[in-house]
Amino acid sequence: MDAAYPRFTLSDVLTNEQRAFFDEHGFIHFSNFISPEVVQKVIDASREVEQDWLAKGLEKINGVPIKYGKDLDGSPIVQRFAFTNKFHPFLADLLKDNRLQALLALVGQGGRIGTDEKDGMVFNHYVNGPLSKFTKMGWHTDGLRDIFMGGRLNPMLNVGIHLNNLKLENGGLRIIPGTHKQSLYQFLFRKKYFISHDEDPNELAVRPSAGDLTVHDGRLWHRVAQSSVIGEESRRRVIYVPIIAGKYQPKHENSPTQFYQRFAGIVK
Repeated sequence: MDAAYPRFTLSDVLTNEQRAFFDEHGFIHFSNFISPEVVQKVIDASREVEQDWLAKGLEKINGVPIKYGKDLDGSPIVQRFAFTNKFHPFLADLLKDNRLQALLALVGQGGRIGTDEKDGMVFNHYVNGPLSKFTKMGWHTDGLRDIFMGGRLNPMLNVGIHLNNLKLENGGLRIIPGTHKQSLYQFLFRKKYFISHDEDPNELAVRPSAGDLTVHDGRLWHRVAQSSVIGEESRRRVIYVPIIAGKYQPKHENSPTQFYQRFAGIVK
């Protein structure tokens, strides 16, 4: 599978072709999930949340550290939000789209959108400037957190809603298709978690347009490549929300910070 991998359209029910593609590759890309107008409203909502958090000086949300950084002009910004859906009604309503319910079939019985589990709706704001602290992320799997928490590896999907048009030079999501079917040993040791940033000969560059939606299996190896351009052209915003199965484990304001989250460089 190369850069010309197929894009699909998400409706209320997944087609057999879509399910087969995801089963084989552990990844699927849907075009035009939200309109340009909705994309802008999502960005505007994130700015409102950002200003509120900056004014309050919040450090954590439900035990998850907030990643602050500097914009190109040196002003403070939030570069990684957690549970953003809990802080703006427009973002909460975005997750009520009926089409998202179709994705639950990919995790099987008990599948649900994790609005109050894991890190809820995560809003990532990457910008490649001299003061930015959030420009890339090393190879990892999303399922590792279950191992850190001493539990079993539960079914999980990570659903991304992309808010920028990306070219190869803009960096962004890189995946190794098919690694959701790897052995436990490969899951744990195929790469050096979060430390390795090297290109993999089997990796695929995900190149979304603003408004697209992607889904990848939580067992899939992936990384976030740094933009090779600097400045405003490097700005990249993306929402991630988990779809999960297994025991219901909501977080709350007294939830502890997980061990792995104490290291700012590995938090997604």
